[in-house]
Amino acid sequence: MSGSNSGSNRVNVPEAREAMDKFKYEVASEIGVPLKKGYNGDLTSAQNGYVGGYMVKKMIEEQEKRMANQES
Repeated sequence: MSGSNSGSNRVNVPEAREAMDKFKYEVASEIGVPLKKGYNGDLTSAQNGYVGGYMVKKMIEEQEKRMANQES
């Protein structure tokens, strides 16, 4: 299974990198995770996972809203 996660932090649309980084820090702040630019090795894997999971949740909610508006 080596390499199965390689590139998992890659942004598929390079132009979106800055927006995704901003979104990550906004989500971390919103849920109380002290994420900072640079080294974050002092955070637990649970804290990091919570940020990523919450980002996905918010992106799905936004897409669902867009899809619902298209159907109306």
